[in-house]
Formats: sequence, C-alpha cells, structure tokens
Amino acid sequence: MNYAITAIALLAFSANAAVSRNVVVTAEGSHGAVPSEITADNVSVEVNHRPARVEDWTPLRGDHAALELYIVIDDGENSNLGTQFTSLKEFINEQPATTKIGLAYLRNGAANIVVPLTTAHEKVAAALRLPIAEPGVSASPYMGISDLVKKWSATDARREVLLISSGIDPWSPADPENPYLLQSIADAQRAGVLVHSIYYAEAGRLGRNSWLLGWGQNYLAELSEETGGEAYWQGSRSPVSFDPYLKDLSQRLQNQYRVTLAPDGTNREAQRGLAPVHVAASGPRVSIETASKIAM
Repeated sequence: MNYAITAIALLAFSANAAVSRNVVVTAEGSHGAVPSEITADNVSVEVNHRPARVEDWTPLRGDHAALELYIVIDDGENSNLGTQFTSLKEFINEQPATTKIGLAYLRNGAANIVVPLTTAHEKVAAALRLPIAEPGVSASPYMGISDLVKKWSATDARREVLLISSGIDPWSPADPENPYLLQSIADAQRAGVLVHSIYYAEAGRLGRNSWLLGWGQNYLAELSEETGGEAYWQGSRSPVSFDPYLKDLSQRLQNQYRVTLAPDGTNREAQRGLAPVHVAASGPRVSIETASKIAM
C-alpha cells in the first residue's frame, strides 16, 4: 500500500550540548486509505544532507497522543463561511478528549485568540462566529500565523494549525518571495508547528479577483507544504462542504509518529538556524512528503 510521510520538527535542543531531536511524521494511505502500520526499520532520515540515526519511533496514539490544535479563521472571509460551521463543530467535538483545541481569528496582522487551548471542545465549537467579512481586514494572514506561533508556549505535544483563508495577502504584491509568507514558514518551522489550510473565498472584490485568488492558493499550498501540513481546495471556488477535508485531516492526526533522532554532536549555540530534512521509508511503492526544514 502506498503511503506518504509528512515530517515536521518539534523543537528540542540545548544551546550548550548536543541533545536528541524529535520529528513528527504523518503516514498517509494511498487514495485516502488508512495507512499500514510503520516500524522504525522502515525509516531513514537525513538532516542537513547527512544521515541521522533514529533513536526511537513512537506512534502518537494512546498515552502518546498529546496534541494542541488551533483552528484559525481569516476575518476577511466571506460571511457564508457559516454554512460550514456544522462540519467544523462536528470535527471539533469528534477529536480525542486528550486533544487541546483553540480558536483564533486573523485581523490586522494579528491572531486574536478567542478561546485558548482547552480540552473543553464544546466551548470551542460554541465560540465559532461569522467572519466580519471586510476584504483584507486580516492584513497579511501570514503575519497572523507568525503572531500565533509567537504566542504559543513550547510543549512536548504536537502543535498543529487548521487555517481557513483565501490566502490572499493585500500587504504584499503578487510575489513568489512574499516576505510575510516566508517569515511565517520559518517561524512555524522553528517552533515545530504544522500548518494545514482550507481555501475559502475572501469577501468583496478581492474574492472575485482570479489573479489574486491564484496567488492566494499558491501561498497556502507553500505554507502547508513547507511546514509539513496539507492544503485543501476545490478549484477556484469555495468548497461546497468541508466534510471530506476534515475527514482526511482527522485521519492524518490519527496516523502520526514521533521520530527521535540521536544527538549529532553539533554545537547548537553556533547553529541556531534551520536545516533541510528528508524522511524516507523503505519498501515498494512508498512515497514520502517532508517539511523542508527543521530547527537546529
């Protein structure tokens, strides 16, 4: 069976001594199927283009299932996003009792946290509100993601985001080197935050501009790919239903593992940047996705 692994680092290091590093990977079955169980014998990892020794391989289920998940909504979205709230509420309430969920809205370049991370899922579901639907009110949604990451306390739990946005960035002209996007990617990679995204149309004229729409979807895809998440969209229109996306995301969350990498002797104080990472699994017809970089 084909499956893909998406890797994203959970930061774990000391400035003065080499320590183990943790990488979370997500197994994905072929054509949406539930993936087969993966063992440590199937996995190899390279960091900064050098082999890294795997010390431990832990399925993130049961006693190891700790997860912190923020649902983040762009306040510039079309107000008909409310038609998706039934699906979102079901998704929230179906998450394991151990999962902490928070809710934030993006406005003026910041993440306004409506409900901090909590295991009271019903509280998060009840707090969902319509976006204010002012085109561009989020400023750059990527600045908002950076702001959320900076507000998020470090933890041993997985940290992931579900971003609902058009991806349109009115603060930056159409640019493959959008500085706010690149900064949000780097901030998420350093913090070990995996960002999933669902495209939904912006309110007003911005949401009808096919040129900006294409750039917005490209930005969302890059954000998710570079941080190890999954980007969901349905052509150039808002999806009819979030249900298939949320079902897929739930399956991903239930099929994650933590890889512990042995210390490599690197002086962490001298190298506090980001390093390329590559995760591979042996076996026939196995494809691998990986976050582009992890924190050193």
